[in-house]
Amino acid sequence: MIVDKLLSLVFVFLIALVDGRPLVRHIRSSHEFDRLLQKHAKDTGLPVIVDFYSDGCGPCRMMAPIFKKLAKEIGQDKAVFVKVDTNAQHELSSKYQIRSLPTFVFFLNGKKVNQFSGAGEQQLRQMTNSVVRDSEIQNTKLTLESLTAYYQEVDPSKSTTDVQSVFQKCASMMGAGDECVGAAANQLARRLKQKYNQAPKSEERFSAEARAPGSDGNKDNSSSESKKSRGGSSNKPNLHLATKEQLMQELEARLDAERDQEVEEEEDDEDEAMHSYMPSEFPEKVVIVGGGPAGMSAAIYAARANLRPVVICPPMGGQLQGKGVDVENYPGLHNMTGPGVVAAMRQQAAEFGAVFESDMVESINASTRPMKVITANSSTVIETHSVIIASGAESNWLDIPGEYEMRGNGVSSCATCDGAIFRGKDVVVVGGGDSAMEEALVLARTSKAVTLIHRRDSFRASNILSQRVLDHPVITVKWNTVVLEVLGEAVEQEGDNVNLDEQVKEVKAVMVKNVETNEVSEIPTKALFVAIGHTPTTDFLKGVVEFDSQHPGYISTVARSTHTSVPGVFAAGDVSDAVYRQAITSAGSGAAAALDAERYLSENNLGNEAAELEAELMAEIMGDEPNEEITYNAYSDVGGRGAGVKESMSTEL
Repeated sequence: MIVDKLLSLVFVFLIALVDGRPLVRHIRSSHEFDRLLQKHAKDTGLPVIVDFYSDGCGPCRMMAPIFKKLAKEIGQDKAVFVKVDTNAQHELSSKYQIRSLPTFVFFLNGKKVNQFSGAGEQQLRQMTNSVVRDSEIQNTKLTLESLTAYYQEVDPSKSTTDVQSVFQKCASMMGAGDECVGAAANQLARRLKQKYNQAPKSEERFSAEARAPGSDGNKDNSSSESKKSRGGSSNKPNLHLATKEQLMQELEARLDAERDQEVEEEEDDEDEAMHSYMPSEFPEKVVIVGGGPAGMSAAIYAARANLRPVVICPPMGGQLQGKGVDVENYPGLHNMTGPGVVAAMRQQAAEFGAVFESDMVESINASTRPMKVITANSSTVIETHSVIIASGAESNWLDIPGEYEMRGNGVSSCATCDGAIFRGKDVVVVGGGDSAMEEALVLARTSKAVTLIHRRDSFRASNILSQRVLDHPVITVKWNTVVLEVLGEAVEQEGDNVNLDEQVKEVKAVMVKNVETNEVSEIPTKALFVAIGHTPTTDFLKGVVEFDSQHPGYISTVARSTHTSVPGVFAAGDVSDAVYRQAITSAGSGAAAALDAERYLSENNLGNEAAELEAELMAEIMGDEPNEEITYNAYSDVGGRGAGVKESMSTEL
């Protein structure tokens, strides 16, 4: 029965021909990833650069277009770029000890050579260029024939056995079977040059054709070998005579081939490029800073008013981006998480004509007109007549020993981003508001146990979220307790580029104190999630606008509007709302800011440079024509038969 089922499966799956590879490949299984590493270690010698990410991780989405852009710049003949979703591939995340997102891991010859975590574009570029350079240097091979000819020239006393011994030592260093390749071949060549003042002749291990994305390589070896092992024809294998093991091997080979075909048919998503900001000859009408509900709502309203807003923000932004539970308090939304809501808002804004610059704002110069917005990473200067500030807020931290040192190795402020990494483990959450409740509920889905620490004897969160936390069997609450210190343990570092001077630690426990009894104790845990509120992201506006004296960090607005102390600068969302701080109130203030900006532009006759230039050009064109009145004589179009026509028409009239 089992054999019959296997036979039916084998006949269903056909071997697909691989014509190339996508710019960025998405891994769907651990087996696929292992096969990819093995293929490029043996067939191409290309480095494999892996982005471990999560859809709910804001920094991951910020780095996604950068990763794709870098893949285009480097080229498919220099490196292989792949992405691994940690929420779907728990085995790979555990195998490579992914503790923070995004994490970028670099492989060469099937081995991990480097790794770093965080949204560091410069670091990503440096490590990528380094591994590509190492790959090119190691793309060399010394053959036994060339080594024999070399010794006959420089040291004829060496016997054939001696030469073969040297060659085998080189081959064993790289574990490449009977080949002296890569770093071992380079090292041998250098030593021989030092000894004999000349190096043996080497050749490329992998040709340019083999490293090109359209090359066949040895992708069908496993299939052909399975056919040969059965002793049947390569074109028509006698599957009825095959063993169960041979059938499984054939099925696996054909499934792999089918997956390769699916990968090649994957199309790169160009939506981001379609809606990317391109500098204009004229100042922009409105620039929106921020990508959360306030910024997206402002973008939708401004775009519908034909203001062509430029939105400066990471690819997916806002506190809502880190909300892993369903958004239940936004009318009309059902069974949608925070990232889903933000993605829908962004798509809607783009469809109406908003364009996006994937960056952060470093400063705004409002002393000149038009104003100048300077971005942080690219240092782009965007001139604009109006600015809507909707940059939201960023997480607060405890500022306790061990917290900063272990960020990315167990300390986090985003359960949606990093929670899946600690599947089946004990975790701790600190806080008592809605954010802390949501973090605890998200972690309770995957963690073995969740301990929620709060410094008071009651939550300040909404009743419905508080009750869900209290009723959850996985969550334990520790009242009247504060965290004093994050305790860690050393982590064994892997790879070729290990920094021996810097000891990396990961979380093993937190030291806490009961504020009523002053009792100090330790809680063993693998992760600490801090959810103690947020601070408005407004540092780049110091000295530009006035702030609320009663609420530090919040922008002061005029009366019941979104106007700030500077004409043409408007504030929306959490940067100016110290009371409600909800997604829906942020969206409402974003719409109001767009309306205020539109009214400001109209009243001051701003943003019409293109139309005015067109009118001037038309006036110049018309000015070049003769001053005589321009009329149309229909009688001249009758082909020379105009005589008498006018008179006859007059008669008829």
